Amino acid sequence: MQTVTVSWLKSLEVLNNVPDDQLQWLLDNSKDQFFEEGEFLMQPEEPITGPHITVEGSMRFFMMQGTARRDYTIIGPGNITGYLPFSRGKIAKGYAQAMTKLHLRSLDTSLIPEMIKNHYELTQALVNIMTTRVRDFTALQQQNEKMMALGKLSAGLAHELNNPASAIVRDSLTLKKHLSEEPESIKAIFSMKIEPEQVTAITKTLFTLLDANNNTRLSLKQRTHREDEIIEWLDEHEIENSYDIAESFVDFNFTIETLETFEKYSPGNNLTHILNWASDMLITEKMVRDIQESARRIAELVSSVKTFTHMDRAQDKQYADIHIGIRNTLTMLGYKIKKGNISVIEDFDETLPEVKALIGELNQVWTNLIDNAIDAMFVNGKGTLTIKTRRDREFVEVFIVDDGPGIAPEIQSLIFDPFFTTKEMGKGTGMGLEVVQRIVKQHRGSIKVKSEPGHTVFSVCFLIDG
Repeated sequence: MQTVTVSWLKSLEVLNNVPDDQLQWLLDNSKDQFFEEGEFLMQPEEPITGPHITVEGSMRFFMMQGTARRDYTIIGPGNITGYLPFSRGKIAKGYAQAMTKLHLRSLDTSLIPEMIKNHYELTQALVNIMTTRVRDFTALQQQNEKMMALGKLSAGLAHELNNPASAIVRDSLTLKKHLSEEPESIKAIFSMKIEPEQVTAITKTLFTLLDANNNTRLSLKQRTHREDEIIEWLDEHEIENSYDIAESFVDFNFTIETLETFEKYSPGNNLTHILNWASDMLITEKMVRDIQESARRIAELVSSVKTFTHMDRAQDKQYADIHIGIRNTLTMLGYKIKKGNISVIEDFDETLPEVKALIGELNQVWTNLIDNAIDAMFVNGKGTLTIKTRRDREFVEVFIVDDGPGIAPEIQSLIFDPFFTTKEMGKGTGMGLEVVQRIVKQHRGSIKVKSEPGHTVFSVCFLIDG
C-alpha cells in the first residue's frame, strides 16, 4: 500500500507548488479510504464529499439513462476529484464506482472553509483543478452534443440526397433506352413529304407547349376525364399507340384544340407519325426535366448545408435573415419531418429586419428545438409543427410550437439543466437545451417554455441589433 506523505503529494503536478506546511495540514486533516472493485463511492441525490486524492486504483463516473449506463470519465492514480472549493455542485447527479481496489486520501468537506481562510496556495491549486475539470467536461459534452446533432442531420441528409440521386440514375437510364428507340419514329418522319411552313407550324405548336411550363395540377378525376377525351379523339382518327401517347399529352396540358392544330398542318395520312413523334419529344422533355429537378434538389441541399454551417462567414456576429436559417434547418431535418408525418406551418413576419447574430450558433438553437419538437410528436404518429416569428420593439421573438403530449409539470423546471434528458441512451446527451440557453444568453436574450398536453411552446427572444 502506498503511504501518503508530503513528498508524495508534491510529486503530483497539481500540488508541486503548494508549500509543505499546507500539504502537511492536508495530511493531518485527511484520512485513508479503501473501496473494493464495484463498490459505489457516490450515488445520485447524495451530498458530494471530498476532495478525494486517488492514491491507488481507479474509478469511473457515469449516469443512467433508462437502463443504459453512460460513462463520462475515469479517474486514475494522482488525480483529485470530489467536492472542491467554490464548487456550486453540492448534490450528486451520477455515480462514482471503483473499477479496481481503490485507495483514496480524503479531506472532510466541512474543513474547506478553514482551508480557504488559512491556506491560499492549496486552495488555489484545488480551484485550478475544478476550473480545468469544468472546462474539459463541458467541452466533452458539447462535442458529444454536436456529434449527436451531426449524426441526426447527416442521416436525414443522406436520405434526402439519396432520393434525387437515385432518380437521376433511374431517369438517365430510362432516357438512354428511350432515345435508342426513337429512330423508328424519326424514320417515319423523314419519309414524309411535308412543306417547310407545315414543319414550322407543327414545331411551333409543340415547343410553345414545352416552353409554357404549365404547373397546373389536375385532380385524378380531371386527369382521367382529359385522358378519356384524348384517347377517344385519337381512336376516331386511327392514331397508333393512342393509350400510350395520351398520357404524355395530358402531362403537357394537351387539349382537343391542340390535337386539331396538329391535324391541320399534317399532310395526308401522316398524323399518326407526327403525333407519335410529338409524344416521343414530350417523354424526352419530361425525363430531362425530372433529371434537372433532381439535380436542383441536390444543389439546394448542398447550399442548405453550406448556409446552415455558415462555413463561408467569419466567426463573429453578422447581419442576416433568421428565416433563412430556420428554413435551412427544416430542409436538413426534412426526412425526419416526413418520417414523422408532420406538417409544418411557417407563420413568419417577413418584415423583420436582419438580426445581428452568430448565425451558425443560432442554427444550433433552431436544430435542437425543432428536433425536440419532432421527437415529441413521434409518439402520436403525426403532428403539426408551427414556427412563428414576430418583432417586439427592439427584440425578435421566435416561437416553436408542437402538438405533442407535452412536458410533465414536475420536470419543466429541469429541462435546461446540464445533463438532464428524458430521451433514451444514444438519443440525447442532456446538453441540447443547456446549449440552447447558453447561446440565447450570448445574444442577450431569453428562452421560455409553456407546456400542456397537445400544446408546447418554446419562445426565444433576443435583441435584433445584438
